[in-house]
Amino acid sequence: MIAIIDYGIGNIKAIQNIYRTLGIDVKIAVSGEDLDNVQKIILPGVGAFDWALQKLNGSGMLSTLNRRVLVDKVPVLGICVGMHIMCKSSEEGSLKGLGWLNADVRSIEHKARGQQVVVPHMGWNDVQIKRECLLFSGITSATFYFLHSYYVSSKNSNDIVATSIYPNEFACCVSNANIYATQFHPEKSHSNGIKLLENFATLC
Repeated sequence: MIAIIDYGIGNIKAIQNIYRTLGIDVKIAVSGEDLDNVQKIILPGVGAFDWALQKLNGSGMLSTLNRRVLVDKVPVLGICVGMHIMCKSSEEGSLKGLGWLNADVRSIEHKARGQQVVVPHMGWNDVQIKRECLLFSGITSATFYFLHSYYVSSKNSNDIVATSIYPNEFACCVSNANIYATQFHPEKSHSNGIKLLENFATLC
């Protein structure tokens, strides 16, 4: 069973519909009890860093979520802002992140190489896979959908699974032990995103 955390932000229904189409058991988690006895957890997110943390804190699920991820080692997948709040801090806000990843969140440069850069970065972009990871199993031409104004700067290069470029190279997928995260939106990325979500469901 996969639990998708509903703390008021994120493309909950889109992810749920993909798993139902794949015939994979999934449920929406709205309380700490909903996170017990599940084998995988998805932490989606859209919006601002501090707002997402406030919503998660207000949901009453945080203590159970920390236990399930950090103690029970349940595989968790953070998506977009869900990825950001896994980090230590963000230039977007003043609150401390969950600290699951040794990383910070930084603003995309508004200017680079003498050219104006449009923010947010929105649309399809190529992804360069840097190391083997089961999330990308069976994905040969890696193109995914992005929508973000901030990116994750990892302090541990070994955590970086894949990168993309806008306007400079940035980590768009990271993993450390049972913690996985993507800057792109797999639920909006058609066949590649469906395959990645299916791969996450099969992780041991």
